[in-house]
Amino acid sequence: MTDEEIIGELRGCDALLEGHFLLSSGRHSAHYLQCARVLMDPERASRLAFALSQKIPRDIRSQIDVVVSPAMGGLIIGHEMGRALGKNAMFLERPEGTFELRRGFAMEKGARALMVEDVVTTGKSSVEAIEAVKREGGEVIAEAALVDRSSGEADMGVPFFPLIQLSFPTYAKGEVPESLKAVPITKPGSRKA
Repeated sequence: MTDEEIIGELRGCDALLEGHFLLSSGRHSAHYLQCARVLMDPERASRLAFALSQKIPRDIRSQIDVVVSPAMGGLIIGHEMGRALGKNAMFLERPEGTFELRRGFAMEKGARALMVEDVVTTGKSSVEAIEAVKREGGEVIAEAALVDRSSGEADMGVPFFPLIQLSFPTYAKGEVPESLKAVPITKPGSRKA
């Protein structure tokens, strides 16, 4: 898929929102990608996952044993990536604030995992999820995401393959422009900032 086709998919389902958002990273933005909107259509989710799977080099794809994603945001795209790659997909949860496998999921010792997220802004959630996979006995060999909004700056310590890079400015709490401060804050993410 071309970047224009991907943007068309995002706009076609009102997944690109404007306002004042407190992101899961703790940063503020005038734009938010509600990937749940783009992923609610199973055919669209499947198309995007297949396109994302093709961004991962064959030599890495051939090493993947399992797909892992952090809940909530990565759950659907992780499942669809599992389908696209022909691999089992499981997800991590934060029942007590730290990612862990639950619901009977277990990582085989030494399993090579692909971490899959919907959106990466700072990479903080990804790093936490990668650490959880290590604690569970696996090894994350790469990460994939629908959207990299870090401007290529997120470093998870593994090769990173986004479907598309979108650069929207984000601001630390003390850096929020007055025009954005005037807009009521919405906190759409799944992690406490």
